[in-house]
Amino acid sequence: MRMSNPPHPGEVLRELWLKPEHITVSRAAQALGVSRKHLSGIVNGRANITPDLALRLEMALGASAESWLGHRMAYDLWQAGQHRHEFAVTSLRAA
Repeated sequence: MRMSNPPHPGEVLRELWLKPEHITVSRAAQALGVSRKHLSGIVNGRANITPDLALRLEMALGASAESWLGHRMAYDLWQAGQHRHEFAVTSLRAA
């Protein structure tokens, strides 16, 4: 089964949490205890959510760390799947 292109976790953060609450990246970064540059990279899809940041988001927003990492995993898996034709893999299943 193929999944559709899931959003980057930073897009989820921006569109579902920051924008609706009118929270700037600077304010969110300060509340999370990370640099503005670091959070900006995530929100703009140039960096990914780490387990550490997932825990910080859970503490600040209430959404579980597991859900943030789930967004990350879905995005990463979809991205990797776009290159599956490049993988040199041989089946290990019995014929």
